[in-house]
Amino acid sequence: MLRRPRPPCTSIASRANSWCAPSGGRISARWSAPRVTEVDWAGQTVKLTDPDTVEELDAYIFVAVLPYSGYSYAEAFPNMKLESWITAHVNAYNFFDGVTRILVPDNLKTGVIKNTKTEIVLNKTYQEMSEHYGTAVIPTRVRKPKDKATVEGAVGNISSFVLAAIRNQKFFSVFELNEEISKRLHTFNHKLFQKKDGSRATWFAEERQFLLPLPRDSYEMAEWKKATVGYNYHISVDFRYYSVPYEYVKREVDVRLTTTIVEVFADNTRICSHVRSYANKGRHITELAHMPPNHQQHLEWSGDRFRKWARSIGENTTVVVESVLSRYIVEQQGFKTCMAILKLADSYSRERLEAACAKALSFTPVPNYKNIQAILKSG
Repeated sequence: MLRRPRPPCTSIASRANSWCAPSGGRISARWSAPRVTEVDWAGQTVKLTDPDTVEELDAYIFVAVLPYSGYSYAEAFPNMKLESWITAHVNAYNFFDGVTRILVPDNLKTGVIKNTKTEIVLNKTYQEMSEHYGTAVIPTRVRKPKDKATVEGAVGNISSFVLAAIRNQKFFSVFELNEEISKRLHTFNHKLFQKKDGSRATWFAEERQFLLPLPRDSYEMAEWKKATVGYNYHISVDFRYYSVPYEYVKREVDVRLTTTIVEVFADNTRICSHVRSYANKGRHITELAHMPPNHQQHLEWSGDRFRKWARSIGENTTVVVESVLSRYIVEQQGFKTCMAILKLADSYSRERLEAACAKALSFTPVPNYKNIQAILKSG
């Protein structure tokens, strides 16, 4: 008697697992080592009530499922932005206590920039997250729902078993909603199958041994930005300024931001990093090694030292020095000019320098060295 051939594997999940289970039948784990996690946003939302305004807001449900066992994870978020998307993946991996070789999302713009026959371009943060966990992102083909059939089914099951059961309850925060989802999800995963032995949880117990281990540290959400290095060898990030080696002045660089660090990359190579500052806006964080040699020569000087020197000469000289220092984002860039102006007192006397500064200020509120030198030379 001939055996009935198994149906062909049509979905990405099936192809990745390299063996399709017969309908309603269990297959040996050695033939179906789990290699895929499928993820998606559920189409159905849950209403949250703002405790202050009593306004109703939508909460969006992220779903992750392991196709072999059907073991599922769900979590609510206030939006579907990149931060929620990445956090959802990290929490799902922690829930499964492992990762799979392949991650199958939909072609949502949050994670997938381009998906054509010739290339897949992922959001940089999403790519970085997948590399951190050692998993490859293979988005579904456009308009091919069978590529993600398992998670589509899980979304439907969770919508009916979990979300429908709480649709008449009132929730005043995402945290409160997720506590209820967690309770219902536990019941969902331990509910016995109707047409085969066991439950999602018992099948997952067998599947668990085939998952890859989690890295030592969870992925820390990072944001990527573009920046151009200014003439003062600093880049602007979140209204703070971080130094970059002065050789990169006028170059466009990539900036990676986490809650604790700012990293700067040029041509995919990290050129410097700083501890992220949350001090007052406008603050400058400068590394000595990033400064040009002529700026380093004046490092022992400070703006206050030049101001004190100027006050010893006179009020107008003080105003000129103050205008020079305030002209630059980084005070050190004005030290050379201040030094040149104040040293004019050695050649022409303090009284004449004070008078020349007064004369220069009558012409312009921001005189420079050449203005003052010309006045002194002319007598």
